[in-house]
Amino acid sequence: MKKLKLLVASALTASMLVGCGSNQLEGKTYTYSAELDIKNLDSSDADDGMSFSAMHACIDGLMGVDEEGNIVPAIAEEHTVSEDGLTHTFKLRDAQWSNGDEVTANDFVYAWQRIIKNSGNYAYMLGSDGAKVKGADELMAKQAELGEGEELTQDDLNTLQAVAVDDKTFQVTLTSPVSYFEELMTFPCYYPINQEFCEEKGAEYAKSAENVLSNGAFIMETWEPGRQATFSKNENYWNADAVNLDNLVLNLVQEPEVAATAFDNGETQFALINSELVDKYKDSESYKSIKEGYLFYLQLNFGNSDLQNLNLRKALSYAINREDFVNNVLKDGSTAATGFVPSGLSTSPSGTDFRSDAGSYTSYDLEQAQQYLDAAKEELGKDTISLRLLYGTDESPMDQLATYLQDAFSQLDGLEIEMVATTKQDRIYTKQANQDFDIACTRWGPDYGDPTTYLNLCISDNANNYGKWSNTEYDSIMDQVAVEADVNARWQLMIDAEKIMMDDLCYIPVFEKGSSTLQDTSVTGLVQKPVGVPYTFNYVDIAE
Repeated sequence: MKKLKLLVASALTASMLVGCGSNQLEGKTYTYSAELDIKNLDSSDADDGMSFSAMHACIDGLMGVDEEGNIVPAIAEEHTVSEDGLTHTFKLRDAQWSNGDEVTANDFVYAWQRIIKNSGNYAYMLGSDGAKVKGADELMAKQAELGEGEELTQDDLNTLQAVAVDDKTFQVTLTSPVSYFEELMTFPCYYPINQEFCEEKGAEYAKSAENVLSNGAFIMETWEPGRQATFSKNENYWNADAVNLDNLVLNLVQEPEVAATAFDNGETQFALINSELVDKYKDSESYKSIKEGYLFYLQLNFGNSDLQNLNLRKALSYAINREDFVNNVLKDGSTAATGFVPSGLSTSPSGTDFRSDAGSYTSYDLEQAQQYLDAAKEELGKDTISLRLLYGTDESPMDQLATYLQDAFSQLDGLEIEMVATTKQDRIYTKQANQDFDIACTRWGPDYGDPTTYLNLCISDNANNYGKWSNTEYDSIMDQVAVEADVNARWQLMIDAEKIMMDDLCYIPVFEKGSSTLQDTSVTGLVQKPVGVPYTFNYVDIAE
């Protein structure tokens, strides 16, 4: 599997002010301005890129990345795989938590059991949609059947075939081989948790700086939600010699204009900017466009009888001028989506990109869109079709997308759109989770570099299939993908699966997200990856 790698650079002075009006920190200090907040640093619960980057700053998993973004051992000093590809054995290096406890195999056992017991958002990644750990699917099915007040017993949890052979040996048994298993182990839902510390903190675990333990490059010192988090170098980190920074500062929930001004004033060394600022900075040496990896798409609620009509779904897709949106509205390096699996995610056994092999399923044709809508109205017996468009105002550029779509859909005669603005959390966990939407503007970032990280979203019983699209042929093909050992046959099955869901337009892909950034040029070593943890700060260094 080809790993997506991008090494980006930024810069800072050796000693600097931490944000506007903050106290000065001693030593090499790197300040990163983020548009989003940290949800928490609980690997069993966090599900967003900002939390992942903050979490990775202070917690190492079994595997990590090097300066070039390659997958390398982290807490696992040695990894062996059985001949049949089903048993993975990790020998752990000597590493410590920041309270002095040794990192042991039980820390991984406890964390993996806990995410299932707590029905964490990424619990499914242990099952057939991810690592395929033996016993995971059965545990999650049993968890779903429990009544109020009931929970899985420890005996239940011990059926998960992720076990501590001894303090330094962690062994995982799979139901079928997973070629990208090492890459999965870099993802936060597989990170370890110190059981005694976690249970002592209870509900407050990982929700504040004093309630987080580190076994990684940095220790969280302060965390003011919605404003700033600060970290200091962990001198007891197993790979401390590779860490050049003394301090890491994350400025949170920064508006692009504020972040750009801070960058100009030397108060931050990395700033995400929006399309309104691109023309101002695009000729600057500090301006860089990067590929984020997110696919922005429309999720359709098949509980709405109108949206069950394929011609209506085609009308919506054909009405979107994706090229105009990315080139003239976003202007940040984003590209028009041509399918549900983004370009650059993974390559075939022969080295070709999935999108090249799978082809294109999107196009803009307003006249054709109107014809599809007219056909839908006739089939539905309606003169006008009314739909609600749900989006979060706190997840840029979702508001720009929603506004553009409102205008695009208004070009169709007989289609009325009601805009429903809310927050990201309410959009996902309240409205979408309860099917209280018609069309939802949403996005997905790849958890690992394989097409299944997207294709699994369309499986009937996938937890993120809020629109409840269901297709038995699709499910059957994805079942085959899950067990197919022949890499070429598996590749073709994934192409076939995407064709089914795109022909039926269960989701409507819009664009692949790029980002415009300002990065000082005298700092190297910030690793940015469109897959998994977005940013790794371990190797950032400052030119003296």
